[in-house]
Amino acid sequence: MANFAKYWLGAAGVLALTAAASAEPVELNVWTIDRQADPGYNYVMADEFMKLHPDIKINIKRVEFADWANDVMRAVATGTTPDVAYVDNPNTPFLSAKGALLDLTPYIAESEIVDTSKIFPGPLSTVTWDGKIYGLPRGSNTIALYYNADMFKAAGLDPDKPPQTWQELYETAKKLTDPAKNVYGLAFSANSNEEGTFQFLPWAQSTGADFDHIADDGAVRALEVWQKIIDEKLASPDTLIRGQYDSMATFNAQNAAMGISGPWELPRMSKDAKFDYRVALLPIEKQGDTRASALGEGNNVIFAKSQHPKEAFMYLEYMYSQMPRVWNEFGFVPSYPVEAKDPKWPAQYAVFAESMKYARARGPSPDWAKISKAISTAIQQALTHQADAKTALTTAQSTIDGIVKK
Repeated sequence: MANFAKYWLGAAGVLALTAAASAEPVELNVWTIDRQADPGYNYVMADEFMKLHPDIKINIKRVEFADWANDVMRAVATGTTPDVAYVDNPNTPFLSAKGALLDLTPYIAESEIVDTSKIFPGPLSTVTWDGKIYGLPRGSNTIALYYNADMFKAAGLDPDKPPQTWQELYETAKKLTDPAKNVYGLAFSANSNEEGTFQFLPWAQSTGADFDHIADDGAVRALEVWQKIIDEKLASPDTLIRGQYDSMATFNAQNAAMGISGPWELPRMSKDAKFDYRVALLPIEKQGDTRASALGEGNNVIFAKSQHPKEAFMYLEYMYSQMPRVWNEFGFVPSYPVEAKDPKWPAQYAVFAESMKYARARGPSPDWAKISKAISTAIQQALTHQADAKTALTTAQSTIDGIVKK
C-alpha cells in the first residue's frame, strides 16, 4: 500500500472499465447501520462509487443496530434481502451457513483488486465458512478505555497513569463520580443485545474464560465488578439499556469521566468533546494477566438472491480499495496493512492498534445470536439482582452447552 495513489488509479480504471461493460443501468439496494452524518461510511462510499459509475444507482436503507438481526432474518425468510449489506462480523457465519450469502470465492479469484491473503487473520476468519469467502471486511475495531484527562487533573489524578486493573478502575471511577455535577465515573454498555456481550467478553477472556465456558470463576468475578459499579452508582442506571453510541454521548458531554468504546467514536468526539480525551488499554483483573479485547466492526456482503451480483461485487471491490482511508474518516482500524499517512489522533491510533493484537473474534458459530443472547441475558439478570453472577452465568453456560455441543 506504499504507493496508494498508483494503486487507486489502477483500481479506478479497472472498475470503470467493468462498469462500462454493463449493458443496462442497474439499481443496488444496500442496507447499513451507518448514520448519514456521523460520518456515514456507506453514504460516502455510495456517492463516490455512483460518480465513477453513473449507470449504477445505489439505494441505501439505514437499519438500527438493535433491529438488524430481526430485519435481516425477516428479509431472508420473505425473499426481500438487499443486494449488499453490512453484517456484524459474528453474524456472517450464520448467514453463510444458511446459504443466504453469495459465495465470493470465484469473484475474488478473478479480481485484480481484492487480495484476501493480505487481510488480518481475525477479520478474515469472520468471512470464511467451510473454506469459502462470503464477505469482505470493511474495517475492524476493538474497544479501549477513554478518559477525560482534565477531570483526572481536577481530581488530583495523574492523567499519564490511567487505571490498569479492575480495582484501579473501580477506585478511579469512585473518585471521579460527582452526583452534584451529574458526573458518573464510568460509561459503558451492558444492554440486552450484542453490544452488552461485546463489551463483557474481553473482561471474561482476560481471566481465561470465554463464550463457551462463560461460567468460569474469572467471568463471575468480572460480572461482579460490573455489578458493584452499577450498585454504587459509579455508572448510570441507563447502562442497562443504552448502547455504546448513547453511552459515549454522556462522556462527550462530560457527564461521565471515563467510557469504554471503540475508535468509531473519534470522528464524532473530535467535534463534540471539548476537553483533553485520551485512550488506554482495557484494564485487566491483575497485573500480568493475559490481555483481551473484542474484535468488532463488520463485513460487506452480497446476498445470494441479488439479481446484480457482478455490479454488487464491483461495489465491494471499491470499498475494499478504500481501506487506507478508514481510520482518518470513519474511525475504523484497517483490516489489512496500509500506509496511514498523517493519521488523525495518532496517540489514540497507537492504543487501538495495540489493542487489536488482543482482539478476539466472537465465535465463530452459525448460532452466535443464540450464544450472545444467553450471555447478555445473564448480564442483565446479575445487574438487576434477579440472580447472583454465578447463577446467572451458570444458566447461560447451560444454554450455550446445548448450542455448541449439539
